[in-house]
Amino acid sequence: MYLGNYFMESSSFLNVDEQPISIEQVVKYLQISGKLGQFIGDILRQYVIEQELQTREDIAITSTITEQAIIDFRLKNQLTEPKIFQEWLKNNGTDYETFHATISFSFKLEKLKAAVTEMKLQEYFIERKIFLDRVVISRIIVDNRELAEELQAQIEEGASFEYLAKEYSLTDDRIVNGIMGPVSRGSMPDKLRAAVDVASPGEIIGPIELEERYGLFRVEQFLPASLADTQLKQTLQNELFEKWLAEKIQKLTVKLQVK
Repeated sequence: MYLGNYFMESSSFLNVDEQPISIEQVVKYLQISGKLGQFIGDILRQYVIEQELQTREDIAITSTITEQAIIDFRLKNQLTEPKIFQEWLKNNGTDYETFHATISFSFKLEKLKAAVTEMKLQEYFIERKIFLDRVVISRIIVDNRELAEELQAQIEEGASFEYLAKEYSLTDDRIVNGIMGPVSRGSMPDKLRAAVDVASPGEIIGPIELEERYGLFRVEQFLPASLADTQLKQTLQNELFEKWLAEKIQKLTVKLQVK
């Protein structure tokens, strides 16, 4: 993205206590606060989206869908009375026409995201899968191999993994029997991930040396990622869409018209 600038006559942007604030002053305030880049970025983001919506015929949203969404919103938020709804609009700095346009835009944006990411979503999911797959594991972390091997032998003889975790583990999760929350496969050390990938639920892994400590691990549950997970699919769509937007914005030539 190229960002140039040239001069223009100052014009009023808004009034505060009857005092006009020019566009030039607004830009200076944003520069001083360090927020000008974000402000321009938001404008460019909306510009690219609007331009794309105008050129695509597969993103149309009927007025009926928007009206029904507004009805549902009013029912959910107890805004069915016209007077109360008008007050709500005013308090939120908008009017019905603008609110209607906002709801319609949100539907169009979701359709655009789906259209833009449809062909790349499966490939992107596969690329990210190692970080999206999760595993629930329990662990006992100690500071020497001899103790780790001794604990391993005790577990093989029937000792409670949970009890030994509470008694000997050096990590904070010992207070919950050594159980860790779901861990991303991609965030695991390579040595541990390789062992976990070939283990079965309930199997004890180790001792494994990690950062000058030694760990025994028990696989509790595998949580493989799937695009059938609506929330995950939406997250990946959003990530891909933001990448697409960034590429579009990078190609723009932008001139900042301020003194």
